[in-house]
Amino acid sequence: MRALALAMVLLASAAQAEPSFSDWVDAAPGRRAEVTAFERYLDRAQVGDVLGPEELLRNASSWRSCGLAYPWSMPPRELWPHVVPTLRFIRDQVVPEIGPVMVESGWREPRLNACSGGAPKSAHALYYALDLVPQDMITRRELIATVCRLHAKKGKAYNIGLGFYDGVRFHIDAKQYRRWGSDNHGKTSPCA
Repeated sequence: MRALALAMVLLASAAQAEPSFSDWVDAAPGRRAEVTAFERYLDRAQVGDVLGPEELLRNASSWRSCGLAYPWSMPPRELWPHVVPTLRFIRDQVVPEIGPVMVESGWREPRLNACSGGAPKSAHALYYALDLVPQDMITRRELIATVCRLHAKKGKAYNIGLGFYDGVRFHIDAKQYRRWGSDNHGKTSPCA
């Protein structure tokens, strides 16, 4: 009986495991070539070393509940330039202050964006935005103080939007200079 219960737990755990990036790349003909083209594009734009493709192609943390088989999506080529200034700000300003970051959400195709609760003209839908979490230990208070200071000092020059969610998840985009809080309103930005 105990072995059966353990087997059921392991089976349920395996069903919830995230698929591998390699599986996603190999799941569609031509995808490997597209990922390689994306990496080369980022290298030419001099931001290929900021975050790897496994991070940059993450679509949304709600991928599973929104009915997707994988947590990665390939944005259309015409949107690739949009993420470059975002990556520059992350490389030049964010990482030197808080350390490395992981992507929780990047480009979202329209159906996923709607399912995720994104605005119709979301910076994610146009691939300007990345939602991030620090890899190093940092409190929410420290994160807010540091990133708000960076945004006040350099955000306008980089045309950066800055948003905060619960915990230590935050949003950076190069669509428009602005800031907001966890309810998506500028008045509630913890930077105010």
